[in-house]
Amino acid sequence: MPGAPDDPVPASPRPHEHTFPARAETALGSLNRGLPRVPWLVLAVIAAGGVIGSLARYALLSAFPHSPGGFGWAAFAVNVSGCLIIGVLMVLITEARPAHRLARPFLTTGVLGGYTSFSTYVIDTQKALLAGAPGVALLYAAGTVAAALAAAWAGIRVTRALTGMPPDDVPVPIGSSPGVTGSGVTGPGEPEERP
Repeated sequence: MPGAPDDPVPASPRPHEHTFPARAETALGSLNRGLPRVPWLVLAVIAAGGVIGSLARYALLSAFPHSPGGFGWAAFAVNVSGCLIIGVLMVLITEARPAHRLARPFLTTGVLGGYTSFSTYVIDTQKALLAGAPGVALLYAAGTVAAALAAAWAGIRVTRALTGMPPDDVPVPIGSSPGVTGSGVTGPGEPEERP
């Protein structure tokens, strides 16, 4: 009769049959304890912003189509304007004044991430090449990158100037902002001044 005290002990399973599930369970348990919690609210605002930005881009690209061998002016304008706005926003929400913690993920990663589309830029470049317009493809490929970088740089510089922030090459002490006197930051070997 099974389970009776006088029954012989069943043969032990092979070591790999018993230890693998136990090791896997232990490893998964330690992984679960070490993983950060999912920031659902941040992911939700990024997704909502992405919908808004993608719809705006889709509307502009649909309103201003171009031939496969032509210069993609709509996508060019979208990408360059998006980079300009990213430059402006980065100064406004990270340097000039404190912003809500969800402002950056919503506006930059979400809205502007959905609005700009460098995959469209790559596809437009490929279409121009396949249509037999390598000059247009090269101009579009190089021009978009150069104009987008220049726009982001200009957005940062102009916004810093308009908000009274120091230029890029002037370090901003931690904890200080325009109009605040006394940074509280001292150099090496300098004693910190106390009021």
